[in-house]
Amino acid sequence: MKKIFAALFLCSQLIFSQDIAQKMDAATKNLLSSAPAYSSSLSLYISDDAGNFVYEYQGNRGLSTASTQKIFTAACALETLGSTYTFKTTSSFSGTVEKGSLNGNLFIFSTGDPTLGSWRFDGYKPENFRQKLIEALKNKGISKISGDLIIDDSYFDFQTVPGGWPWNDMGNYYGAGVWGINWRENQFDINMNGNDIKSFNVDLPGVKWVNEAKTAGSSDQSLIFTAPHSAVAYINGTLPSKAITVSGATPDPPLTLGNEIKKWLQESGIDFTGKVTSVSQEKINGEKMQTAPKNNILLEYRSPTLDKIIYWFLRKSVNLYGETLVKTLGKEKKNTGSFDAGIDFMKEFWKSKGINAAMINFADGSGLSPQNYVSARAEVQALLYAKKQPWFNDFHEGFPTQTNGMMMKSGTMKDTKSFAGYHTAANGKKYVFAAIINNYQGGDISGALYKILNELK
Repeated sequence: MKKIFAALFLCSQLIFSQDIAQKMDAATKNLLSSAPAYSSSLSLYISDDAGNFVYEYQGNRGLSTASTQKIFTAACALETLGSTYTFKTTSSFSGTVEKGSLNGNLFIFSTGDPTLGSWRFDGYKPENFRQKLIEALKNKGISKISGDLIIDDSYFDFQTVPGGWPWNDMGNYYGAGVWGINWRENQFDINMNGNDIKSFNVDLPGVKWVNEAKTAGSSDQSLIFTAPHSAVAYINGTLPSKAITVSGATPDPPLTLGNEIKKWLQESGIDFTGKVTSVSQEKINGEKMQTAPKNNILLEYRSPTLDKIIYWFLRKSVNLYGETLVKTLGKEKKNTGSFDAGIDFMKEFWKSKGINAAMINFADGSGLSPQNYVSARAEVQALLYAKKQPWFNDFHEGFPTQTNGMMMKSGTMKDTKSFAGYHTAANGKKYVFAAIINNYQGGDISGALYKILNELK
């Protein structure tokens, strides 16, 4: 009798899976027959939470993922570095301290903390770092600095932006590059009134602006163009005729931090008349590069733990966090803090978990590069692997709930949309899924994919 019941149960499950597959197939064909999808490419893969196949449409096809690329980076970082991993920023000095005078240089060094000066974490905001730095100087009895302020950003290599990032993304806040020292998420804000630049929230040392923005419409349709270490910035597009804040990518975060620290010193009564520079700037100028001494430590400042960073990385899709994690993985596992080293490690990591290397042609850690080519099946395999790990809750907690009510990571680029996640249907059936569409021209691209994924409800 037990064998009969077991056979009946398996038969009912098979019939149910076939029913879902038929519904998914009909919804998929309906999408692909629509006018906006006339020349689209779609990769779709669905399994149950045990990894059993449910449905696919070209599940092995590699497409540009946009931000669902982040699931690979987040899971790899959590397993490799650990949920309690932290970044470290230190302040140290060269020379000697005599009668309140630092006869030498003041250094700031970091292991690439992407949260340094971020507004997202209580207790880790710019004012918190300022307080601890000034306290450390005063506890050492320093009231005068006779040398220079040197921001040592040498922990990672000189390349700050992954190859393949579009030029019209790089100058906007979500296209910020990665330095050995990052500050305020390498983002600056412009206070605009219509198309007039009124003020900035931080100093951008030496940067000159070309403003060709126009006033039109009711929303921000502007683009900012900056490049790493560049002294020229450009804004165009349209802005509404009212006060509005526009955010861009800081051209040189180490120097921006250095100039901010210089103000802190002056405001705190610490005499400083030296120059502000960075190791990168010394390299550009052909000067001798002065790196932070390993002794004479004034301050050791730790970031929030990695689980907290991963939450915001996935929830708000912070590209800077992803690219910093790529470089960190390269530094920790291959002793080279470069994008290439980090991406190579990530490919090796996921290949070792059973994903075919042809389906994970990574170009970056955030998905901003259109040169990422990843399949929906690979995303599902990564999600299934993550679900079995002790750090899964730290991973899944960051997935946002989308407007169709499903908790899933999304990705968006021009004419590109992706979703990946887990869902429990009304009948209790659990699914793991990924959908990527490229070159969907016009129409509601999210809504088009929702019509397929809603069949899982």
